Amino acid sequence: MRPPSRIALIGYGAIGRTVARHLAAATRPIAAVLLRPGRARAADPEAGVTVVPTVDDLLELNPDLVVECAGHEAVSAYGTLVLSAGVDLLVASVGALADEARFARLKDAALANGARLLIPAGAVGGLDLLTAARVAGLDKVIYTSRKPPKSWMGTPAEKLVNLAALTEATTFYTGDARAAARDYPQNANVAAAVALAGVGFEKTEVKMVADPDAPGNIHRIEAEGAFGRTEISIAGRPLPDNPKTSMLAALSLVRAILNRDAAVTVI
Repeated sequence: MRPPSRIALIGYGAIGRTVARHLAAATRPIAAVLLRPGRARAADPEAGVTVVPTVDDLLELNPDLVVECAGHEAVSAYGTLVLSAGVDLLVASVGALADEARFARLKDAALANGARLLIPAGAVGGLDLLTAARVAGLDKVIYTSRKPPKSWMGTPAEKLVNLAALTEATTFYTGDARAAARDYPQNANVAAAVALAGVGFEKTEVKMVADPDAPGNIHRIEAEGAFGRTEISIAGRPLPDNPKTSMLAALSLVRAILNRDAAVTVI
């Protein structure tokens, strides 16, 4: 049997901690965490995990997979370097790929060095359906994100509606997936993943809704094409440490990691 993949993380916030905890429970502890100087003490990874301050230090540990859990800036700062070293990169901040130039750099680095840029499903299901359906042709894909008002705090939504005073569901954004991912980087990673799986950023319609009655983060995908028609709705719970992020976003990373070494994989 081949040895299990060596896993390294970039970032150790709410998503990184959740990933590390579930991997440890599956007896697949992470090997290293990249944290900027000054953040290691605050993050406090589990005992036995090597903490490094630079991507060069991380790559010297020879990981098989690097998992980005630190936001769009981390994708820009480290993504190309990881892929250029021939190491696969699993990106949590999928919205960062809405930047065409950044995506092109990452894709080129992966192709030139035999690495893979891996995109998780994140907070939704059904991306396998979209990627299968686009083979025969997709006519329309609409993604709707409905969350409690507090989940939209700290985003441009604050300037569009009075989030604290809402008494009913309010749609404050309708546009394409590229603009959504750019303007709402902490909330629209799903929009980017849906776009990449389906009809692309410009053709994917995105709606964002602040709803005081929402029981959690509600994600809905509607798609039509040669395959037929589908509606997929998921009511996800947010991470306790970060109401802007669905728990499934972290769990989809865990699934992708465990699948690397699994003898049987559902794809």
